[in-house]
Amino acid sequence: MKDKCIDIKKGIKLHLVNTNLFKTDLSVIFITIPLDRNTITENVIIPELLKSGSNTYKKQIDISHKLDEMYGASLEVGVDKTGKNLVLKIYIESIDDEYLPEGEENFKNSIETLIDIAFNPYITNDSFNDEYVNIEKERRRIAIETQKDDKDSYSYERTINIMYEDSGFGINKHGYLEDLHGINGETLYKRYKDIIQNGKIDIFIAGNIDEEYVKKLVLDNNYIKQLNEREDSQYIVDITKCHKEKMDNVRTIEEKMDVTQGKLVIGLDVLERVEPDDRFKILVYNTILGDGANSKLFRNVREKASLAYTCKSNYVVQKNNIFIRAGIEIENYDKAIEVINNELESMKNGDFEYEDLENAKRFIYAGIDTIKEEQSTAIIFYYGEEMSLSKITVEEYYEKVKNITKEDIIEIAKRVNINTIYFLKNNN
Repeated sequence: MKDKCIDIKKGIKLHLVNTNLFKTDLSVIFITIPLDRNTITENVIIPELLKSGSNTYKKQIDISHKLDEMYGASLEVGVDKTGKNLVLKIYIESIDDEYLPEGEENFKNSIETLIDIAFNPYITNDSFNDEYVNIEKERRRIAIETQKDDKDSYSYERTINIMYEDSGFGINKHGYLEDLHGINGETLYKRYKDIIQNGKIDIFIAGNIDEEYVKKLVLDNNYIKQLNEREDSQYIVDITKCHKEKMDNVRTIEEKMDVTQGKLVIGLDVLERVEPDDRFKILVYNTILGDGANSKLFRNVREKASLAYTCKSNYVVQKNNIFIRAGIEIENYDKAIEVINNELESMKNGDFEYEDLENAKRFIYAGIDTIKEEQSTAIIFYYGEEMSLSKITVEEYYEKVKNITKEDIIEIAKRVNINTIYFLKNNN
């Protein structure tokens, strides 16, 4: 399974992922734009509006009927915050023509419907439909107000907000309540046009496909023809340009809420200049430290010391950050910090076994295998490679991880430094 990339126009690419392993085809449009505090709330509403109707299918029920005609195809939209970018996503998954009666053109219909929904929105008088806008504004208000309900996710996002001070990566991906009042159909359509005119567009088609047929189908589409060229270099994430210096003091933030369990998040920086292959070393380091049931944090903080209900870590490659996240009893805060610090120091000292390194690699290999086994995972992987310009293959990914040594992990460990400690506790 490989990603064949075709330049449609500057800033607009078609990616073909050819595989015969699945009975469905998956078509996705990614539109990448800058993370901007002034536009985030409008930006996260727009994909939901696109799903509500187009000029061809003016109501959501019309879209539903079209999907039903396509043998129960599914349509999904969403947004992701990745480093300095916001990514708007529109997916259609449909049954491959091979498994349908002869003469059916489900595949063609799915691509044309996807493009129609993305680039032919339901607009009257230079405005999105007011009824649809009001519905989505209310849904957005609820999403913003209820984000605190998931304490683990809230604490993680708050740590990022604090570390990046509500700019770039620190912007709240849900949007902001104070922005909703000034949003209407006209402002949203103006925002949509700016996104379509300036955002980086990547169209992914995965399945058992005829590459020349798909290329012609997309390039001959009138809505694709109408798209202008755009500069896309600003969206590329070059981790080698991310140079972080050690902070003079660790920030410690405590917030109070009505919680029964404390939420501890520790934001870590990987210091100094990061080389291209460092991302694989940091990935393995993070896996040994806190990703999975064999990790040091799981074994020693949760199992051995019984200090946490959960204790894990995740690596954000675009920002060279690792985040340790734990659910703990409030009174265990000091002890948990002590034990976690000990684990960070033990990594620097090389206090982990060859088995730990191999277990981490096997854990990562299992994740790499899903690139071949799941269409959506493959598309996300290839999109990530597109955005970093590294363009490694799955096989090269295996080799990069396989060749990492204990010395590599110790070298990374010595560059890991605590940036921020965030603790969500109760009001007592």
